[in-house]
Amino acid sequence: MKQLWLFNQINSDLQRVEKELTKFVETDYPILQDSGIHLLTAGGKRLRPAFTLLAGKFYAYSLDKLIPVAMALELIHMATLVHDDVVDASLTRRSRPTVKANWGNIVSVETGDYLLAKALILISQINHPEVSRILAEVSVEMCQGEIQQIKASFDVEQNLKQYYFRIKRKTALLISACCKLGALVSEAPRHQVWALGAYGHSLGMAFQIVDDVLDITAKPSEFGKPIGGDLRQGIMTLPMILALQSFPSGSPLHELLRKADKTDAEVAETIELIKGTGAIDQSMRIVDAYINKAKKHLQDLPKVSSRKALEDLAEFIAIRKF
Repeated sequence: MKQLWLFNQINSDLQRVEKELTKFVETDYPILQDSGIHLLTAGGKRLRPAFTLLAGKFYAYSLDKLIPVAMALELIHMATLVHDDVVDASLTRRSRPTVKANWGNIVSVETGDYLLAKALILISQINHPEVSRILAEVSVEMCQGEIQQIKASFDVEQNLKQYYFRIKRKTALLISACCKLGALVSEAPRHQVWALGAYGHSLGMAFQIVDDVLDITAKPSEFGKPIGGDLRQGIMTLPMILALQSFPSGSPLHELLRKADKTDAEVAETIELIKGTGAIDQSMRIVDAYINKAKKHLQDLPKVSSRKALEDLAEFIAIRKF
């Protein structure tokens, strides 16, 4: 687990979440045990449990109540990652081999299913109908977002509305749920549950856009995986969509983006074409707008230390390199 200085006030509680996760994924089946532990020790930032705990810090904070929620959210996230690596044929994540790389597609799919099933056990233990409903609805939306992304592969006619709708489902809704559920189980007033959920939504949108920018601009050693993955998989991201607006239909960029099997030289050429349009700076201005929107939602919350942590976390999202 890669700890961030931003989590100083919850580090000890995050460590307990980590220990409970490790115990919870243990099984007598060696392959599932090995693949599950491999995922847990792959260097994740544990942003989703952190959001859950920080949201709970505003109100009647109870770690015992929050741990099952934080664990369920992280297990759902991990399950989507291992499934994504199968769909994307990814061999590295966070600078380490993926479950797919080590054990193949079949074990990867079953590992993801196992983690989702374990999340269901936790949700049943929480015994809070609204928590169960929100997690179920978000899980459905995330799957729909992934299907939408697969269906739209290599489609250079995608527009901004379709992109924003897709990343809302793929990323923002789960981060929003983390903030919302942390507040909900900590007995927050309704309007503040909403405010934290809105903060998480805006931050989740910014997070995914930054991820899409980093896939074009990052150093692989910092990003934890090769850059250009979206280009190779035909995933149309914000920088690509904005860059296409600078060229007429049928331009070299259009042709490169719709080409399924790109050479390394073609990926490099595509990246240079995108960078040359100013699309990266445009994308980061949109990130800044989402960050500012997220921080505005925090103004309705009590002025406690966790509010400052969430503000700092929003700033970190915009400048992160991994």
